[in-house]
Amino acid sequence: MTDAASIREHMEVIGADGVHVGTVDKVEGQRIKLTRRDSGEGAHRGHHHFIPLSLVAEVEGQKVRLSANSDVAVRFEEEQSDPT
Repeated sequence: MTDAASIREHMEVIGADGVHVGTVDKVEGQRIKLTRRDSGEGAHRGHHHFIPLSLVAEVEGQKVRLSANSDVAVRFEEEQSDPT
């Protein structure tokens, strides 16, 4: 697993297929909290989503690359309503 300290705010999170999954808001525990801007539509709008650090393959430049393709990674997202 990649050192969580190397993951910074505003880094792009991409799947193993190179497709945008989200943008890092911050790391909380063993999860990457994504910005609300990438929260989707409908019932997902306005909620933060989380990606487990266990899915991080590497951090390269300003990108966090996941070990799973984007369509698979979003299934691992955990949703949490957060007023902040």
